[in-house]
Amino acid sequence: MDMGMDINSDLGEGYGPWRMGDDAAMLEIVSSANIACGFHAGDPLTILSTLRGAAARGVAVGAHVSYPDRVGFGRRRMDVAPDELTADVIYQIGALQGLAAAAGTRVSYVKPHGALYNTIADDAVQADAVIAGIRAVDPGLVLMALAGAPILERARSAGLPVVAEAFADRAYTPTGALVSRRDPGAVLHDPDRVAGRMVRLATEGVIEAVDGSLLRLEAHSICVHGDSPAAVAMATAVRRRLTAEGVTIRSFVTAAP
Repeated sequence: MDMGMDINSDLGEGYGPWRMGDDAAMLEIVSSANIACGFHAGDPLTILSTLRGAAARGVAVGAHVSYPDRVGFGRRRMDVAPDELTADVIYQIGALQGLAAAAGTRVSYVKPHGALYNTIADDAVQADAVIAGIRAVDPGLVLMALAGAPILERARSAGLPVVAEAFADRAYTPTGALVSRRDPGAVLHDPDRVAGRMVRLATEGVIEAVDGSLLRLEAHSICVHGDSPAAVAMATAVRRRLTAEGVTIRSFVTAAP
């Protein structure tokens, strides 16, 4: 039986002369690219260049929407009023749609970034605000969210298509949440270990939690963070090992307009 899995990464996060990660190399590996929308990272030229690279390689594009937090790289939770958060999401998707059209591609999905992603996994108020923002722009956009999190069912109930993702380079708690980046061992760096974990996820549907227990996760996309020092090596190892196990790497959406 042919098994398929998407590999995604957070790209377009450079700003002016400051470079974040190796977007060109990652675009040769991933099947979907979560592109910064300017609120946590990315400037218009960097974002446009990344979109052009994605279009040239047939990589699907998603809006990586965030809290307005450049200094904190979007990794600080913010108490944003629901109507303001909805407007922020609409604004960011719209900006990326314009740049994507200029680059010859389109925005197919939305993946919230950092603290916003973790907050809406369980916070119903902010989750509904984000869902409302996506629906206001295009109810056909897919919401990418944490496998097993309540946000997935809330989005489905609101009529949004969803895709569940797992993280190759992050440790999990026994309850299925991501270990806080403030805690030791939260971020994984060994390409072989990371690849082995993702092969087990794709073929058995389980991932080992930080305490050694096994979590059952239904995920159809795997994230390798583009800002990790070993990002390219990890993404390469994950793709190579999955392919060797008969897993086809493909996006959950169509890349072309």
